[in-house]
Amino acid sequence: MKALIYEQVGGPDVLQYREEPDPIPGARDVVVQVAATTVNHLDVIQRNGWFTMPGFALPHISGMDVAGIVIEVGEQVTSTKPGDRVLVDPSLSEVPEESKLSGMGDLYGELGILGGTVAGGYAEKCLAPDTHLHLIPDTMSWHQAVMFPTAWMTAHHALFDVAQLKAGETLMIHAAGSGVSMAGIQWAKEAGATILATAGSEKKCQQASELGADHTCNNRTTDVAAWAREKTQGMGVNVVFDHVGEALWAASMFSLAPRGRLVNCGSTSGNSPVIPNLGYMYHMGLKILGSDPYRHEEFGPAWSHYCKSNFQAVVDSVFPLTDGAAAQEKLHGGDFFGKILLEP
Repeated sequence: MKALIYEQVGGPDVLQYREEPDPIPGARDVVVQVAATTVNHLDVIQRNGWFTMPGFALPHISGMDVAGIVIEVGEQVTSTKPGDRVLVDPSLSEVPEESKLSGMGDLYGELGILGGTVAGGYAEKCLAPDTHLHLIPDTMSWHQAVMFPTAWMTAHHALFDVAQLKAGETLMIHAAGSGVSMAGIQWAKEAGATILATAGSEKKCQQASELGADHTCNNRTTDVAAWAREKTQGMGVNVVFDHVGEALWAASMFSLAPRGRLVNCGSTSGNSPVIPNLGYMYHMGLKILGSDPYRHEEFGPAWSHYCKSNFQAVVDSVFPLTDGAAAQEKLHGGDFFGKILLEP
């Protein structure tokens, strides 16, 4: 099979499009012919060597989101068959022992992640455990399906399992042009929350409004905390959903209402934010919540909900796998709205 692989960390030039051995399934594995995958920040971060997941090793094939067709099954697989259109849950917890991908299910240690710590979707074929496959409706496109695992599942877990967002509450969400934020806007809107979205340009703010955000602001030219209080009649927001980190950390904290929750699932602007006023934090009863890995049992119900809803899965651009380096550079540059996809 052809794959986009790297053997050493560095810039985009370390990516090599070359022939690699086809995956061979274990008794409870399948081989998926990849129809589409996505580009995520982790792909760029690990390739550069800025941070690597526990268990990461070189050489590596990225691609955490995989949608495609089953082309081969292990001898004990009964839940799926060749020809099935499937989406793969990339979080390798609850993997049966008969799978070659078992034994990496420590949610708070070396959690196996398809495309994060083991070979993923930047290839023509991908190995996956049969327990982690979900059928894609015949009416759903590859593009609509493939953006679910990393973006939509992350947002669902952060908002509803970790932050416990409820109908009638107010949510502020940053980086509205990113996949996880677009998912968060739509999940929260459907759940009955009021959405304040911030982004780095007026164009992205307008696009966030079209997705359902009630109020938007340019976070590079606006006092975000003052704006949030203005839009909430001085009360502040109940929840901030953040994956930016340092750049908007203080603004996020000062935007919160008493007993507000700041839930974080990323640090694209830096990994060392400063709590601006500890006395303010404890006096106001603020909660800082890390959004941990979602559980295996969460994926199926959230995917079913996604399939039955009229959510907008926004695609910024589609690159052939041979141009994966250019796709990663576009993501890193920040000039995008929606998911950047790769097709083998």
